[in-house]
Amino acid sequence: MYHRPSMTTSLSRGRTRTLRKATHTAVLLRAVKTTSPKSYCVRPNVGVVTPKTTYEFTVTMQAQKTAPPDLECKDKFLVQSVVIPFGSTEEDLKPNLFSKEIGGFIEENKLRVVLVSPTDSHHSLVLQPIDGGLDQSPPSDEDHKPREQGTSAHNSALSGGIENLHPAYVAKITDVENLKAKLIHLESKLNEAQKSILQLSDEKNSTIQENKKLRQEVLLLRRKYAAGARVGFPSLFVCFVALVALTLGYLIHS
Repeated sequence: MYHRPSMTTSLSRGRTRTLRKATHTAVLLRAVKTTSPKSYCVRPNVGVVTPKTTYEFTVTMQAQKTAPPDLECKDKFLVQSVVIPFGSTEEDLKPNLFSKEIGGFIEENKLRVVLVSPTDSHHSLVLQPIDGGLDQSPPSDEDHKPREQGTSAHNSALSGGIENLHPAYVAKITDVENLKAKLIHLESKLNEAQKSILQLSDEKNSTIQENKKLRQEVLLLRRKYAAGARVGFPSLFVCFVALVALTLGYLIHS
């Protein structure tokens, strides 16, 4: 719950609140889609809640000159949360992480703004969950006390806001973890296949180069053989001429 002083004051004040993450997965929170963005300020509006840690954020209602009639307020807030890999930071996250088009599971909690009038005649702002939001406990008398006295009570009320996750949400987290493990395994297999393809490509290129080299050597040998065959007389012709000369010489001398 969030309070501010009199609606007629010229200053605007915010209340810091803490959310505690008790499960073993990291969650990214984002406060978005307020029905009256010019009347409120949420800082920071995006944050990472790691396991066993807390996350603080502040909601500030801008100063208004007059209070709404009968303290009626229809303003609402939407708080979204998604599961992210452990160790991720805000700089590592993609802008479309909260997009429903990519098929990811997004948990949403709605908060409505309620204006109450405590005994000190100062109007206060209270954010209450809608349909099973972060905290199902109704506003108590401690919510109407000054900030110094009510801070610890409000923090303890909200500290377990997201500890009790819905079973379906836990099942979704388990499915996401299993899909991530399968994806990592497939990526390792893909890397091994790419390495094998590169190795086979290198071997193929090496074989092609060796074949070209052998062809060039064979062509060179053929050229050398052809050049040697064209120079002088064939050996068979020389032997035939020598035989004829010997026969003629023998006949002449006899």
